[in-house]
Amino acid sequence: MRIKYPSNISKEAFEQIQPILESVRKRTKPRTVDRYETFRAVLYLLKTGCQWRMPPSGFPKWRTLHSYFAKWSEPDSEGISAVERVLKKNQVGEARMKQGRNASTSFLIVDAQSVRNTDSARHKSYGAGKKVSGIKRHSAVDTQGLPHAIAVSTAEVTDRQGALAAFDRCFSSLQQVRSGLVDGGYSGQPFARAVKEKPGATVQAARRNELHTFAVIPQRRAVERSCAWLEKCRGLWKNCECQLNTGLQFVHLAFLALLLKKL
Repeated sequence: MRIKYPSNISKEAFEQIQPILESVRKRTKPRTVDRYETFRAVLYLLKTGCQWRMPPSGFPKWRTLHSYFAKWSEPDSEGISAVERVLKKNQVGEARMKQGRNASTSFLIVDAQSVRNTDSARHKSYGAGKKVSGIKRHSAVDTQGLPHAIAVSTAEVTDRQGALAAFDRCFSSLQQVRSGLVDGGYSGQPFARAVKEKPGATVQAARRNELHTFAVIPQRRAVERSCAWLEKCRGLWKNCECQLNTGLQFVHLAFLALLLKKL
């Protein structure tokens, strides 16, 4: 009997993304594992923070789960994994069109989130700005909080460098971007010039009126809310993964699961 976990998505929703996940398959040997059950298990691991070697009984073996996720996370010739392709080419564009918007956004809101490492993380560094030993997640979202560019780096990388790396990695999907909103950590003419060159957008820095005074900055709350969505997954509370790419794909998967549940 299939157990219903809060992390589950419907089988109908999985069937919409299954062809793209299947495109990474290189062998013609008949499958012996249910792909839907495998995807459910990976979502369970992400949501609960369970270790790879400790999935509940009823799911496929952990080596099978890890093998499938590794295939879905492997970048193709364009540098895009199957999970990221499903998220950006399928779900994000579809969600925007349902709201009467264009599939591609012209306005981005950028922010970075520092996350502490565990002892199992292989890439370790110290971010002096927020005094965190771990990694940084650099996100660029639209006004609805939907991701359009994401990058994961070690903690010593500055917010400006991480944002430019995210733009460079996701340049093909940012052709329509014309302006962006950032906070004070991204201020400076070198960053503005770099964004003007690629992806060809202007940058506006949102600043508080008074120092050390909390205030909700209009439109900036969209990216803060997106970071809060990620924290609903215990697997993202800390960085437990050896590779930065694995942490990046888990971020893509968290956003993907959020959108699939709305179907």
